[in-house]
Amino acid sequence: MKLAAIDIGSNGARMLIARTLHNNGKTSIKNIEYVRYPLRLGKDVFANKMIGEKKQEKIHKLMHAFKLLMELHKVEDYLILATSAFREADNGAQIVEDVKQSLGMDIQVIDGDEEAQYMHLAIQTFLSPNQNYLHVDVGGGSTELNIYSNMQKIDAFSFQIGSIRNNEPGGSNHRFESMRQWIVERKELLGQGNNITGICTGGNINKVQKLLNRRSGDSISISEINNLLQELEVYTLHERINILKLNPDRADTIIPATNIYLSAMNWAGIREMFVPKVGVKDGIIYHLMEKHHDKVYNNVE
Repeated sequence: MKLAAIDIGSNGARMLIARTLHNNGKTSIKNIEYVRYPLRLGKDVFANKMIGEKKQEKIHKLMHAFKLLMELHKVEDYLILATSAFREADNGAQIVEDVKQSLGMDIQVIDGDEEAQYMHLAIQTFLSPNQNYLHVDVGGGSTELNIYSNMQKIDAFSFQIGSIRNNEPGGSNHRFESMRQWIVERKELLGQGNNITGICTGGNINKVQKLLNRRSGDSISISEINNLLQELEVYTLHERINILKLNPDRADTIIPATNIYLSAMNWAGIREMFVPKVGVKDGIIYHLMEKHHDKVYNNVE
């Protein structure tokens, strides 16, 4: 069976097509197509509360392209989710209706709690018993925090802090202060003697991992990321694009996003993190597999 996941974020839109595999009573997945396009909806929405006409045209063209790819791959089921930018846009609901009428594709706009549930499906296979985790997912418009203890989620919150909102850490920023207080309080609830492991997801931390020449799942020390951040800050935006060869939509978000990750890790007293390189799109695939009564035993890349 072929399944497709489409995640429309505040910075980029992603489509993942995967095939389910069956062997000796076990079900796994193989990713067969991945496409990402930098829609950058947050640039419109967080400034004007609207998705502009040019971005609307791009949405329709991109959804049409995704539809054609799904037809070529003979996808049997799919799910489209839209997050922070769509849910804050005053014309988000109208665009959803327009896409439904013109292309017959249903876009579901989800809130932060629902977004966290799909992320939970994506990272649950990376959790170990008798261990505490702080999971940080930084997007263009929001940051999702999840606390896990003994493989169970015990708390979660979505903050309006993101790499496109231009929220920089600082004492005057009430959102950063709220996030700091939330993390410190949850750390105390877990007990002073319990170490917390950091799990970080999102396109920018994936790029940080790549710049550090680390593989998916490798641990990365906070000091290494701090050193990389200092190096990135030396370059201008033009240099990050032309010398470091970052895509424009990554070059102007990687520094604010990395600051968010580092702030969360420092507040929690975490000295290293690991980056499983999964996202909402992977959670959608797992959700669709469960919908069709397939249990995930192993993820085959």
